[in-house]
Amino acid sequence: MFLVNSRAIIERVEKGALEIVVQTRNKPGEPQQIELPGGRIEPFESLPAALIREVQEETGLEVVEIEGADTRVDTVGMEENFEVECIKPFAAYQTIKGSFDSVGVYFRCKAQGELLSSGDETKNPRWVAVNELRRRMEEDPLHFSPVDRAGILFYLKVLQQERG
Repeated sequence: MFLVNSRAIIERVEKGALEIVVQTRNKPGEPQQIELPGGRIEPFESLPAALIREVQEETGLEVVEIEGADTRVDTVGMEENFEVECIKPFAAYQTIKGSFDSVGVYFRCKAQGELLSSGDETKNPRWVAVNELRRRMEEDPLHFSPVDRAGILFYLKVLQQERG
């Protein structure tokens, strides 16, 4: 099986602290681990469209800003039966070992609205302070979804570099 995913790092600043949305995976037969919102793209669905759809389905939030959206170009209208889109994501990943092969992209974004109590195969979407996220990742990385561990570590590394 080969999967392509679009995943969200939804940020906000609340009371001076940077927070992101995490949720608990709630899929039958799988461990309940912390993950970032996102999932598989549908055939011929754009990465940003998949991101917007997945965030809505899983968290109830409406994506209002996607970092990198201003870089988007496409070939719409150049050829009747073939179109391609390019966009700069925050990060890209590929599984290099595991039970399934996948590639995906992470987008930093902003969203508005109220969080659901449960979403599409998820539960308890919530805002978590980045400092708490860092602490939990250091203490027990296996508590996080295998697909998102590297994405979260990459995000924390970039934040550290941005803050000097």
